Amino acid sequence: MFYRENGQFKTSYAADQQIFGVTQDRVAILAILALAFLVIPFVASDYTFQAILIPFVIMSLGALGLNILVGYCGQISLGTAAFMAVGAYAAYNLQARFEGMPLLLALLGGGVVAMLFGIVFGLPSLRIRGLYLAVATLAAQFFVDWLTTRAAWVTNNSSSGSVSAKPLAIMGWNIDTPMEKYLLCLAILCVLGLAAKNLVRSSVGREWMAMRDMDVAAAVIGIRPTYAKLSAFAVSSFIVGIAGALWGFVHLGAWEPAAFSLDRSLQLLFMIIIGGLGSVVGSIFGAAFFVLLPLLLTNIPHWLGLPLSTATATYLEHMIFGVLIVFFLIVEPHGLAKLWATARQKLRVWPFPH
Repeated sequence: MFYRENGQFKTSYAADQQIFGVTQDRVAILAILALAFLVIPFVASDYTFQAILIPFVIMSLGALGLNILVGYCGQISLGTAAFMAVGAYAAYNLQARFEGMPLLLALLGGGVVAMLFGIVFGLPSLRIRGLYLAVATLAAQFFVDWLTTRAAWVTNNSSSGSVSAKPLAIMGWNIDTPMEKYLLCLAILCVLGLAAKNLVRSSVGREWMAMRDMDVAAAVIGIRPTYAKLSAFAVSSFIVGIAGALWGFVHLGAWEPAAFSLDRSLQLLFMIIIGGLGSVVGSIFGAAFFVLLPLLLTNIPHWLGLPLSTATATYLEHMIFGVLIVFFLIVEPHGLAKLWATARQKLRVWPFPH
């Protein structure tokens, strides 16, 4: 009875077009943001920040960028980690070659370079689709792997092939502690998440969804396939590039090309499939699934007192993880976001059955 839309009248176009039309939703979002910004930083340990929260926030950002391309525009991509690597190495080179380069400007520069890179590798989408497009984007992964290991200027002539980020600082604020790193990543996720949500609700987002549903019909009604597809590649690569820069600068600190391997691309793709294609909140659900579930599967045997070796626990973790992925795909192919939407719909009519 507490989740009702009755009596919540819209008296202006702005009120009718707001993202959260139900008052309870707005209150819940504000409560979640207050918890994330004002409570968690003071109660979580350094291990929780470094092992759980920071990877979760950055992977949510990467999944959000990929979801724009795959979920909203319907363009399959298997080279997401390549765009993350481009963003990370571009931000690193901006700081290494330009003395005094601000951190935020370097992150934005990494996103812009990744965006240009994504547009180039998005050109095949104008002629091919489906499995052929997936193979074309996979070529980006192999190209970046080759470039980062063979081109010395990418790593600023590092003999080991690994690079290290400079100390993080924004306008005199030295970001040293895990809590400060978490707040930085969370703030960027909130800003880009809000921008992405508004973008997919705009005319550009409707063009993406029209291309996803039926590109021929979309072209017939006047939507330009070139603009729609390349803009999706550009926005997706920009967000993914910033996520890659945060992954290198904030989470890893020092990294090598193996940090952005094909496994990372597949992991991000599975995140949006499990979380829900074509959903901003589904990207966050998918990242939470992939970050938190392995930790639970690893710790549950210890909590129950089961005498399992490290190797056996690792094998069981992979097996259970795979079974759960298959289970979710069979039970709810539209992802965890669909389960959340169904639960909200049930709350609207509770305690009545329909």
